[in-house]
Amino acid sequence: MSITDIILRFIVAAAAGYLLGSIPTGVIVSRIFGGSDPRKLGSGKTGATNILRSLGPGPAAIVVLVDFFKGVAAVLLARYVFFGAIAHPGYSADTWATLRASAEAVAAVAALLGHNYSIFIGFKGGRGVLTATGAMTAMSPIATVFGAFAGIAPMWLTRYVSLGSIMGALLAAVAEVYLTITHVDSVPHCIFVVVGATVVIVSHKDNIERLRAGNERKLGEKATPITQPKSK
Repeated sequence: MSITDIILRFIVAAAAGYLLGSIPTGVIVSRIFGGSDPRKLGSGKTGATNILRSLGPGPAAIVVLVDFFKGVAAVLLARYVFFGAIAHPGYSADTWATLRASAEAVAAVAALLGHNYSIFIGFKGGRGVLTATGAMTAMSPIATVFGAFAGIAPMWLTRYVSLGSIMGALLAAVAEVYLTITHVDSVPHCIFVVVGATVVIVSHKDNIERLRAGNERKLGEKATPITQPKSK
């Protein structure tokens, strides 16, 4: 297999990951259940939290599952379809494993960007928490467990989903760095988890501002229509 073939596989893995991530689950579910466009409600995001506030737990659960498995599917496609589990002739097992892990990371980042900036809805989307978590679960379940505990605890205590998401992303990245330093996981996986955590945290910029101001929305609050500023 030539370098060109390897590069082509990376490109296809990235494209497939982006298209998977771009599936606008929240918008589709809202239309199925007769709800308003989530981009015009609450946070304006298409993720499960905004769907929960606008349509309730049933539709939100569907969004949770689909958005999570978008990340899982992107990684598994890279792992088993574009880079098989068995090393290609001419490559050592270690080299092939590194290439495969790198393709998984590329596909995962693409899926995360697709979710946040979907080509199907004008490059808008969610904050990437569930899609990143799905990809991370497929690559590094240990880091996912640490992130989940770090996210659930503050969410449970404060009812701030955003705070739980931020804390979960942060601790998952710290755990993954440790796992990589101790050779439990690979560098490509670590790069994805750190990049993914950064994207998730940055996407919560408006939430962070509201948390600091003391007016962040809590779990259970209903979504209200986004009011457009009056033109002067």
